[in-house]
Amino acid sequence: MRNLTSLNNPFNDDKDFAGCSIFGMMNLEGKRFSSRDPVRAIANMHERGNGLGGGFAVYGIYPDFKDYYAFHIMYLSRDAKEKTDRILAGSFNIIYDEEMQTRPANVRDPPLVWRYFVQPKQRRLENQTEDDYVTERVMRINTETGKAFVFSSGKNMGVFKGVGYPEDIADFFCLEDYQGYLWTVHGRFPTNTPGWWGGAHPFNILDWTVVHNGELSSYGINRRYLEMYGYKCTMQTDTEVLAYAVDLLMRRQHLPIEIVAKIFAAPLWSEIDAMESEQQRLHRVLRQTYGSLLMNGPFSIVVAHHGEMIGLTDRIKLRPLVAGTRGDFLYLSSEEAAMRLVSPTLDKFWHPRGGEPVVGRLRSEPKVEVLASVEA
Repeated sequence: MRNLTSLNNPFNDDKDFAGCSIFGMMNLEGKRFSSRDPVRAIANMHERGNGLGGGFAVYGIYPDFKDYYAFHIMYLSRDAKEKTDRILAGSFNIIYDEEMQTRPANVRDPPLVWRYFVQPKQRRLENQTEDDYVTERVMRINTETGKAFVFSSGKNMGVFKGVGYPEDIADFFCLEDYQGYLWTVHGRFPTNTPGWWGGAHPFNILDWTVVHNGELSSYGINRRYLEMYGYKCTMQTDTEVLAYAVDLLMRRQHLPIEIVAKIFAAPLWSEIDAMESEQQRLHRVLRQTYGSLLMNGPFSIVVAHHGEMIGLTDRIKLRPLVAGTRGDFLYLSSEEAAMRLVSPTLDKFWHPRGGEPVVGRLRSEPKVEVLASVEA
């Protein structure tokens, strides 16, 4: 009997453009929970990956160091670590650093991975904010050291990623020892970009992270636009531009996600022409101002930062995304089966419309807000 792979792929094509899996799980009251359910959910979508990338972003994991930037850095050579240590020592007060805890696991050629808790040296800030200062130093390390890459740089959060299936990455980084209130996860099936440690998802800058299923044919123009604002794309993967674009639009320019969604997944000009005058004016201004940040191509993404988890697809939804809630939890997933595995009963389940964000937000009360589109 022919196996399932041969039936799905009769031409023996080694590319699966519909591959990759994404999953997000957030406790809307900020209560921390273990890696158990996120790992089970992403492992349930094992067949959407090929072992060339997996990773996790976890929020709320460093409460004892919550006031300091947590750098996770991968080193492909000892010389790169020496160069990076000099940059860090000149730019930051290093509160604590250590080689990250790992164990032997089914991952490929792991680099040296190091963790630093740092505080910017105030006399070096000049007229910059701390976040802009940190962003500049991250770009400097990624471009000047040759074989060192900062893959996590936010406060009280961390990215853990590499070459392997996501459940193997969880094993490698001992994620059962961590707890957070928000987890996003990615299982990778790279098509046009290399499978290497820095190219795995999530992509991060400060506390912003993105996991992505899809392919951005607009990468070149997106990258050139972002480089005008000081971002350096060094990870050889199209998704990197999404993380930097989110940081630029939402952190630096203070745009709400409802506007950012209209930039990333903009309507066609013919659709804009048919809109009522006020909406037409808004969309024209956004296309004229941010046309270079339109994400052209199929995508579904989960964006996260402290206090917020966002799901978004391209305008015609060429990549899957479903959403659900149960009690204080919001779930986003490529497949319903993964969500049902960890929460068989859901209070609400829906298929978000293309281009319309699903947003889960913490409230300080604690009060919950979930912005959603169509219920199933």
